[in-house]
Amino acid sequence: MKKINTKLTIFAGVVCALLVVLSSWYTITFNDSRFIAPMNFSEYTFRTKDLPMIVSGLLLVLYILYLCVLLVRGIITNKRKGVTGQSTRTINPKWGFLGFLGFFGFLGFWTYSVDRTIFPFVFFMFFGFFGFFYEGKMSNTFMDERYKENKIKAHMTANKIALAIIFVSILFLGQGKLIGNLEYTLIALIIVVALSIALEMFLSEYLLYRYDHDEQFDESEE
Repeated sequence: MKKINTKLTIFAGVVCALLVVLSSWYTITFNDSRFIAPMNFSEYTFRTKDLPMIVSGLLLVLYILYLCVLLVRGIITNKRKGVTGQSTRTINPKWGFLGFLGFFGFLGFWTYSVDRTIFPFVFFMFFGFFGFFYEGKMSNTFMDERYKENKIKAHMTANKIALAIIFVSILFLGQGKLIGNLEYTLIALIIVVALSIALEMFLSEYLLYRYDHDEQFDESEE
């Protein structure tokens, strides 16, 4: 059942992305680029041709909200299991495909050039979901003392790397305008922070997987 739900979630994400692309092409070609080019919404009047963009936009927002709900539920479940359980949670490695949502962040360069919208850059955080590949491989792992130590070590290493990147970027970007433009400075800061969060999410799971399997490999050699 969980495998079916995972496949449906990934399939829904692909469908939403395709609908956004198709509706954008439609409105650029046949509807004077409405909702893509800057608009004065105080004078907005509905057109039937607006439906593709409205529907695809609503579906994308609902899908993102659904992913946020799943993420929050997963975090809560993981914390409860960490307190009461003796093994890691069961998760399908295919959830890692959600990391491809991070590529939506590149839409920010397009939306910024169109109407100065910078929100899509936040999607770079979703690259961190690639860590689900490694968390899935560690499903139902017995949480002994060695595992707990490796988990703490992996999280500390990932946090240090992510914080170091953010620290250096703030020192650099805080010197003044980037390429003579404060907006570029803000965009660069958002991108760096989003990618640093994604890196921390990914590295914490990847390093835990490597530490655990490297130790198992060393023990098998002995």
